[in-house]
Amino acid sequence: MLSGPLLDALWRESGAAQLELSRPDLRSLLIAVGNKHNFSLDPGMEASASQREAFWRRLYLADLALAHACALGREPAWQQFLARFRAPLTDAAIALVHSSSVGEELAAGLYSELYGLTERDGQRWSPLSTYSGRGSLLGWLRAMLAQRRVNHYRKTHRESALDDIEVAAKAPVPLPEQRSMTALKSAVESAMADLASEERFLLFAYYLDSHTLLDISRVLQVHEATVSRKLKRLTERMRKQLLKTLQLRGLSRRAAEELLGTDPSDLDVNLRKLLQTPAAAAISNTEGQH
Repeated sequence: MLSGPLLDALWRESGAAQLELSRPDLRSLLIAVGNKHNFSLDPGMEASASQREAFWRRLYLADLALAHACALGREPAWQQFLARFRAPLTDAAIALVHSSSVGEELAAGLYSELYGLTERDGQRWSPLSTYSGRGSLLGWLRAMLAQRRVNHYRKTHRESALDDIEVAAKAPVPLPEQRSMTALKSAVESAMADLASEERFLLFAYYLDSHTLLDISRVLQVHEATVSRKLKRLTERMRKQLLKTLQLRGLSRRAAEELLGTDPSDLDVNLRKLLQTPAAAAISNTEGQH
C-alpha cells in the first residue's frame, strides 16, 4: 500500500531521520492514520492509490512524525518537542487561567501526561499516539490544555462544599479555547455560504473526496493547470477571509493563524453538507460506476 519512492519522499519530508523514526515506523503510522479516517472518504468507500497519496500529502507530516516519535520515547524527538512547544504551551496555559502559578502547573501536568507516565495494559502510554496529523500539533496541544482546564473546573466544582455553592449560580463563562472554536466554526460556515457553486465543487472534490486534478478538469472541461490555479487562488482567498473574520471577532493574528491549524475532525461543522453540489455528487457517482 505504501512503499518505494512515495514512502521515501514522505519520510524525507517528515524529518523522521532526526527523530530516530525509521521508514517502517513511518509507514505503519501513515497506514494506521489513513485507515482510521478512511482517507477522508465516506464509510464503506475504498480509497484509490491517488486518493491515499493525496491524503498523506495533506497531513502535517513533520508534526505527525514528531508526536509519534515522542510517544515511542525517542529522546531526540522529546528534545525537539520541548524546544518547540514548552514556552508556547506555558504561555497558552497562563493566558487560559489568568494565573502564572496555576498556568505553569496546568502545563506541567500536560507534559507529564504526554510523556506517558500513565499506563495502559501494563505499558507506558502517551496521548501523543492519538494525534492524527490532520491539524497542526500546536492546535491539538492547545485543545488538550483547554480540556484539562475544563476537567479541573469540573473536579473542583464537584468537590466544593455545599455552603460555597450559590443557589442560583450563573453558568460558567466559556473558556477562551471554547470561544475560539465557536468563532472558527461560525467563520467557516460564513465563508462556505459565500462560495459560488463551482468553488464549493472544487473544495469538495479535491479536499474531501481526494479526486485528482485530472478528474476535476474532466468534469469542468478545462486543463489541469487551470484547476490547480483556481484551487490555489480559492484557498488563499479563504485563508485571508478566515483570518480577517477571526481578528474582527477579537483574536490576535497569531491566535487566528494557530486556530486555522485545527484538525477538521475537532470542528463541529459538516463540511460535506456545506460543500455538497450536484457536480460533486455526479463525480462521486461516476467514479463508483468504473
